[in-house]
Amino acid sequence: MTDSDRARIAGFLMLGWVALLWLLEAVDTATGHALDAYGITARDTGDLPSVLTAPFIHFGWDHVAANSIPLLALGFLAALGGLRRFLLVCAVIIVADGLGVWLFSPSDSNTAGASGLVFGLFGYLVVRGFVERRPTGIIVGLLVAAIWGSAILSGIGPSDSSVSWQGHLIGLLAGAAVAFLLPKAPPGRAGVYG
Repeated sequence: MTDSDRARIAGFLMLGWVALLWLLEAVDTATGHALDAYGITARDTGDLPSVLTAPFIHFGWDHVAANSIPLLALGFLAALGGLRRFLLVCAVIIVADGLGVWLFSPSDSNTAGASGLVFGLFGYLVVRGFVERRPTGIIVGLLVAAIWGSAILSGIGPSDSSVSWQGHLIGLLAGAAVAFLLPKAPPGRAGVYG
């Protein structure tokens, strides 16, 4: 597969993913926010399946808008490394972040949104190039850190009680961890950035 093919697939995938988030928010709004119940309620064992649904649910248009551009950009860059790798990275981040939110969020909180995945993709992209020691990956990681770093760092502390800083921090750590845990891509199949 050529780099151009990877870029086209990554672009379509992320445009579709973000479109799905907006469609779900439209359904949520039309149903009086019925989908908000699919967020993660801390330490409610009956709510564990919400670990998988919460990243697709948002609490209003501003919430989905705030996650759309970084998810589109960071997801596109991560997907350039290959579709299977990207889906595995996203699955690990979503599950680890969701379980962490379920364990460590305040009691009776309801957490939803793609920001844990966004923070995870940031951590993955920043770390992956250094782990694989590929110059293009290192450059991508440095650019991602320069462009998104201050916003990411400001979102991992308990400065706003309406934001799940736990989800942000756990997502960031999960993304960095998966960068170390995945096997190094073979040279011919490394994708655009590694």
